[in-house]
Amino acid sequence: MKLKNYFTPDDEYVLEQTNETTTEEVDEVIKREGKLSFLMSTVKVLKKYYKLVDVMMMMIKDYRKGNYKAVPWFTIAAIGGALLYVLSPFDMIPDFIPGLGYIDDITVLTIVVGWIDSDLHRYLDWKLETEGTTPEEAKKLREAQ
Repeated sequence: MKLKNYFTPDDEYVLEQTNETTTEEVDEVIKREGKLSFLMSTVKVLKKYYKLVDVMMMMIKDYRKGNYKAVPWFTIAAIGGALLYVLSPFDMIPDFIPGLGYIDDITVLTIVVGWIDSDLHRYLDWKLETEGTTPEEAKKLREAQ
């Protein structure tokens, strides 16, 4: 058995964590957006998720502001749980381990994106059609499509 298979979270683990995600934890993700953005843009293996995380953050913010409610709580909780996991220093595999440290983070993000893909696409469509979308947001959204 490969070491990464032993320490990599599976669907069941991620689902359990998502079901336990609270509104306060989602708010914590919003507060830590700067740290998350820095991490996603500087860690080579996480860069492919950088634009996706931008869209997820926009969705969470619009949901919390009451601008976008056409999304199930499960999707918001899944995003919040995944992003908190990525930010957490207490992973299954500590991030400081070279070569392996971010495998669990990538796995969690991949699982969650697979679950919420259709909700993300609906949000992208809605956001691009909304008049209040800033040019900067529109650029990020188009890049993520």
